[in-house]
Amino acid sequence: MAGRIEDYALIGDMQTAALVCHDGTVDWLCLPRFDSHAIFAGLLGTEEHGFWRLGPAHASDMEPPVAARRSYRGDSLILESEWDTRRGTVRVIDFMPPRDGAPQLVRIVEGVSGRVPMRSELRMRFSYGRVVPWVHKHEGRTVAVAGPDSVWYDTECETYGKSLTTYSDFVVGPGDRIAFTLSWQPSHRAAPPLPEPEQSLEATEDFWRGWVEQCTYHGPYREAVIRSLITLKALTYAPTGGIVAAPTTSLPEDIGGVRNWDYRYTWLRDAAITLSSLLRTGYREEARAWREWLLRAVAGDPENLQIMYGIAGERELGEAELDWLPGYEKSAPVRVGNGAAHQLQLDVYGEVTEALHLAHMTGLARNDYASLLQLKLIRYLEDHWQEPDEGIWEVRGPRRHFVHSKVMAWVAVDRTIKLIESGDADGPLERWRQLRDDIHRDVCEKGYDKERNTFTQSYGSKELDASLLLIPQMGFLPPDDKRVIGTIEAIQRELSTPDGFILRYPTQGHDEGVDGLPGDEGAFLACSFWMADDLAMIGRVDEARKLFEKLLSLRNDLGLLAEEWDPRLKRQVGNFPQAFSHVPLIDTALRLTASGAYGG
Repeated sequence: MAGRIEDYALIGDMQTAALVCHDGTVDWLCLPRFDSHAIFAGLLGTEEHGFWRLGPAHASDMEPPVAARRSYRGDSLILESEWDTRRGTVRVIDFMPPRDGAPQLVRIVEGVSGRVPMRSELRMRFSYGRVVPWVHKHEGRTVAVAGPDSVWYDTECETYGKSLTTYSDFVVGPGDRIAFTLSWQPSHRAAPPLPEPEQSLEATEDFWRGWVEQCTYHGPYREAVIRSLITLKALTYAPTGGIVAAPTTSLPEDIGGVRNWDYRYTWLRDAAITLSSLLRTGYREEARAWREWLLRAVAGDPENLQIMYGIAGERELGEAELDWLPGYEKSAPVRVGNGAAHQLQLDVYGEVTEALHLAHMTGLARNDYASLLQLKLIRYLEDHWQEPDEGIWEVRGPRRHFVHSKVMAWVAVDRTIKLIESGDADGPLERWRQLRDDIHRDVCEKGYDKERNTFTQSYGSKELDASLLLIPQMGFLPPDDKRVIGTIEAIQRELSTPDGFILRYPTQGHDEGVDGLPGDEGAFLACSFWMADDLAMIGRVDEARKLFEKLLSLRNDLGLLAEEWDPRLKRQVGNFPQAFSHVPLIDTALRLTASGAYGG
């Protein structure tokens, strides 16, 4: 059975990623891209669906031992796990070298003390655990082939096959270093070059050290910010600049339920807020690459902006269910693709425009097409902002006039007016100023409940929604406006869990709620960070700091966060690690640092 979500570490090469459990098992790896088929899908099924365990040998009827210690090597994505056994101590170093050629997963076993019996147990299953590949020897190397894919397994250890699994049994003593490498290659191509694990390790460490040195944040939460930035970098698809929301699919928001989605795509919303965090911490090259990705992705049809695209800008992300996988802790169905890609979400226009505005304001080199895109998006909003949509949370129920969507339409118009006023674009300034005023008036009249002194989830509803916390952060109203303060306090009353974290919106248990789905979900971590931001903005900085540091305590031992926190089960839920959790962590750290609201 797969471990708890927080039991996993992330390693990656900025083209794909693997999840390594604290017992030394790789339970998830897609090759060669984030959105490719998994060769290890044990995370969403059983060991029959593929895994690679490397650790101290143990009896077959016993659970694999858990590492006594694990950490990333400095500010890098190189994982080091150590086991203390009765025969000695051993370390396993796991990483994926940033690459131009074949993707590689490298595992180096290092003896620390004593002589420790070890075992590598490799069960490759292509197509998300469905296909057993043809495994054979080729010029002394082990290769697994199925259809268009081949995976090459290299080690100096002797290997043997048993029960459609490749094993190595060996012993390590002090100073011994034994490497194992998996390399992917299209099956019609010649063998990939022989790996050089030690040189790759050195190059990988150098890469991460150099990248982290660019960070301009040196405040009290630097450790958390750096780890979040490294995670966001790991979720960036280097060849195109696209940023995946998470490297996984179908890790459940409600364990045992149906809220299981594929997040291995580029949501414009997630990518735009990621761009914001990268720009604010000194990473201009990533921001430039994302802007270029955006311009390519929407080229040819900017008026019909999708909420998400493939990592190379693909538009068709058809959703399917993998019925041979039982799901993480029996959370079914397992889905690949995402049917929400063609939803109407008007807030995306605001997020994209805000990101382009920030890039412009921070001095990113002017791009005339980016300005042209912005103008086209506003012309679309002029005709469509009054329509109902599916909203920020991609509800699969009926469309509504979501307040957050209207607020972000206002943001899109406001930022474009600022672009024109700066002299860097031409447009109907007076007409769009009137449009901005019209949207603002509409929201304040139809999306505000005077009796309760709070904005509501949608026009005419009584429900609340945590996305309303973005109203002051986007500048729609000032933080000291009584309607803003009333909304913050209403969300605290009605959408807080007993431990003070924030739900996105009310769910209805077994009944279908506003999102058209049965079941409940955990506290949405991004919303909880937004609450900390808002509390700081309205002067409740001690309360903001306490909430922020409580949120930091939810990270796993390696500083990683999933999408949500289940307050009943006291564990992380949802896809992992989640960009939409790590971005607001960075933003709140920057705000609290600027306000001086931190302990120590």
